[in-house]
Amino acid sequence: MSPVQVRPFRRGDREQLTELVNAHVQAVVPGVSVPVNTVMSQLERDPGEFIVDPWVAERLTLVAEQRGRVVAAAHLRRYGAGEGVGESYRDAAEIGWLLYWPQASYWPDSAEAADVLTAACLAQLGRWGAARWYADGGLPAPGVYGVPEQWPHVRAVYERAGFVHDGHTEVVLLARVDELPRPSPAPVAGLTVRRALGVNGTRLSACLGEEVVGYVEVAANLTDGGRLAQLAGWADVGNLHVAEAHRRRGVATWLVGQAADWLRLARVERLLDYAWAEEEGCLALLRRLGFRELTRTARGWSRRPGPTP
Repeated sequence: MSPVQVRPFRRGDREQLTELVNAHVQAVVPGVSVPVNTVMSQLERDPGEFIVDPWVAERLTLVAEQRGRVVAAAHLRRYGAGEGVGESYRDAAEIGWLLYWPQASYWPDSAEAADVLTAACLAQLGRWGAARWYADGGLPAPGVYGVPEQWPHVRAVYERAGFVHDGHTEVVLLARVDELPRPSPAPVAGLTVRRALGVNGTRLSACLGEEVVGYVEVAANLTDGGRLAQLAGWADVGNLHVAEAHRRRGVATWLVGQAADWLRLARVERLLDYAWAEEEGCLALLRRLGFRELTRTARGWSRRPGPTP
């Protein structure tokens, strides 16, 4: 194995780090990449995590340099121990993401470099003295979090380091908006649609008189104020819900048709949605509507604090 130098990230690493990030993003979500400034911003603050990010007390990004190349990188966070920090994060530390170039004929020892980097990460978590250790793969791009199935090399590194997946598996799906249902007559007599601001985007509600029997929310601009210009034309489903008494009557399909028409007016071409792997009914509905599966991603990795057994 060639010598590996693990050191803190330096500004001069930014292009190589961004290339590494985008290679992992594009294995999950087609055609998406993030600019250097977006990657650099996440190292300092994660604006997309407006609840959890303020709890972070300390951050550190490490890189593994091998034969003059940044072959692996990891971003670490330590969370505060105060009452204002959510219970599951209180006095915790995590590897927010760990990435490396898979082994190739021209670079056969990158996995060993990743293991050296992981050992340095565990040593840093130990120095922080956190009571709980977590790991994840959340990159600053939509649909890329947990450990996606397209990253078996990352999963293997985490497992060798003693991390265990003890959370959910989530399914990320993508639809072409022009293939989604078109607006159609209401499936229930008297059903109307109302549009308003929702919790996670624009909310389109299905109403019978004053009763809201279902709704869908869509965030129609994922460019984050222009920082992610390549995501122009992409949208995200924040919520899709139909009251139990009104299910299996076509309300969900009708709502998605209404949302798709709204997105077409906004010149949106791609729509992301998410479901837990065990939500078979939801997944079947999304597939019927035209969504296709991009990935299954393992969320929730943890490890006992301490040295590798």
